[in-house]
Amino acid sequence: MYYKIKEDGIFKIDLDTFWDSGECVGVFKMTEWDNEKILWEKCGIWHTVDEIHFCKMESHRDFLYGTFQMPAKEYGKKDELFAIYILKDRVIILSDDDSIDKNIIRISGHAIAKDYSLERFIYDFFMSFIEDELLFLQKIEHKITGIEEQVMKEQSDKFNIGLLKLKKIIARFYHYYTQLAEAGDELAGNEEEFFTEETVELFKMYSEKMTRLAQETQILMEYAMQVQDVYQSEIEIHQNDVMKMLTIVTTIFLPLTLIAGWYGMNFSYMPELKLKYAYPTVIGISVLIVVGSLVVFKRKKYW
Repeated sequence: MYYKIKEDGIFKIDLDTFWDSGECVGVFKMTEWDNEKILWEKCGIWHTVDEIHFCKMESHRDFLYGTFQMPAKEYGKKDELFAIYILKDRVIILSDDDSIDKNIIRISGHAIAKDYSLERFIYDFFMSFIEDELLFLQKIEHKITGIEEQVMKEQSDKFNIGLLKLKKIIARFYHYYTQLAEAGDELAGNEEEFFTEETVELFKMYSEKMTRLAQETQILMEYAMQVQDVYQSEIEIHQNDVMKMLTIVTTIFLPLTLIAGWYGMNFSYMPELKLKYAYPTVIGISVLIVVGSLVVFKRKKYW
């Protein structure tokens, strides 16, 4: 798809118009662009597209070049990848899916700034990828809060799986926002004077927003670690309760074990063996030991 940037908005155009007029945006498939050497010459581009693994911007003499990997906001989903060339009078975006065209259409549907220009479009384009980031981070925070409540209610059978997925997503987006902040700094640096001072200020604001989002993800990561600590504390408390109960049971039955062992020796001259009421007497003593132990433990608040 090809678009013309005018003062009053963004408009679709054909390929011939894209090459014949300035202030245009072209969206190409990566596989198609690799074979379009003539298009490279028309744009004065000599740089080939690198493998895309993260977000970055590079300044060259005749153009700015960047690769971007937008992490999926749901665990297991596919990331969005695209490359971008920024020239003096046009922008070329390389992507193998339709997400870029959807973003441009969404931008064109928003309120267009006065005296709209290609520079402002570039800023709006980068901003379009982070429009709902605060809401996204808020949803993650709510999920962590839900996990914390489950821990406190002792309903945490899948605690480790759920929190691990969230921590992975948070870590990915922390690196993502940090990389976007660096890309914003590169654009704001304006080394080859591609942008006006007004646009440079916009990119500085963009970089600051990315830095704040990175800080928000750090706070979420710390929150997730705190919830994990709470979970570990709950496990230790539960283990301590179990050990306390086992200790109480062992303490109660230790005297009974001693009595059973003592009279289990069956020596010939043990007088108690021949007494008529020896058996019920031992039973009574055993019951008194158990009851007395329970009373002592209750008063000491051991259980």
